Amino acid sequence: MGWSPFLGIPLIAALLSFLFYKNFPLKSLNSAPQNFPRLFTVEELALYNGSDPRLPIFLGIIGSVFDVSKGKSHYGVGGGYNHFAGRDASRAFVSGNFTGDGLTDSLRDLSSAEVKSIVDWRDFYFRTYTYVGKLVGRYYDGEGNPTKYLKGVEAKAARGAQLMEKQKNEEAKLPSCNSRWSQQEGSEVWCDDGYPRLVQRPTEIALTGKMSKRCACFKEEDLDQPGLEVYEGCDYSAKTCRL
Repeated sequence: MGWSPFLGIPLIAALLSFLFYKNFPLKSLNSAPQNFPRLFTVEELALYNGSDPRLPIFLGIIGSVFDVSKGKSHYGVGGGYNHFAGRDASRAFVSGNFTGDGLTDSLRDLSSAEVKSIVDWRDFYFRTYTYVGKLVGRYYDGEGNPTKYLKGVEAKAARGAQLMEKQKNEEAKLPSCNSRWSQQEGSEVWCDDGYPRLVQRPTEIALTGKMSKRCACFKEEDLDQPGLEVYEGCDYSAKTCRL
């Protein structure tokens, strides 16, 4: 009985398979792509605070984590922004409190304008640094899904943006006063066309939780409307007021 050439086919196939997988190994089915967002615990994120030179420097804001290693001079040990490294200290971006309870991711009781400002900071990090994952906790659950708290923050920031646009449009209808300050003469406000008056900013309380006023220029025929306030020490018909 002669040797059949078909008996060598399995051996050749096995050899080819061995060579193929040796040069092009299959990735584990359980391994995630390199660009897949990683989920961090608070303890894991804390390892990336710049104190270990072998590790990159990570920062969290509203639950999103970024690699800020290229800004090592700022975020590394001794840098002016090192208090942000290895944690989510979202609130401190507007509070300016970089110690103790101020370094928290809670935005409780902040105004819509302040929340919008923090969301703008997060967008800055998306544009400027490398996004690496999510922090499990207040803003993302254990599977990386947005929490109700994050959705509430996004909605409040959007409301803040709407109010700021509304305020901008309303104030555009009334020109602002000119102003200047010098050490010799102090502060001065004046109008090129009209009379300076203090007027309340109606949307400010919704934006910041506080009522504030601004200086606007009113024509003579509009000076009798309610809500206008003459600067203290300034003549009713003066177009320039020294404060």
